[in-house]
Amino acid sequence: MKKVEAIIKPFKLDDVRESLAEIGITGMTVSEVKGFGRQKGHTELYRGAEYMVDFLPKVKIELVIQDDILERAIDVIVDIARTGKIGDGKIFVTDIERVIRIRTGEENEEAV
Repeated sequence: MKKVEAIIKPFKLDDVRESLAEIGITGMTVSEVKGFGRQKGHTELYRGAEYMVDFLPKVKIELVIQDDILERAIDVIVDIARTGKIGDGKIFVTDIERVIRIRTGEENEEAV
């Protein structure tokens, strides 16, 4: 099993979620996060004063999925979240050693 963490632009969330559901992925955790990379923020004007916004709003999607659908899930996220502009985000993939469903005690694939 793998854990996929995708940092994307907030307005892409619904489209990504719907597309993942179409390939059978229904469970995910979504967090509102802030950060920056090469985009490095931007300046805004507030009450006549200019100030730097270093951290830009993003959404982090976390999925734990079986290895056999990993590449399809990554392809969906990349295809749907891509705008072609700086700040589209990143995807991180890590190994999962063990998963336990608290309610039933099921483990690993049965718990996902």
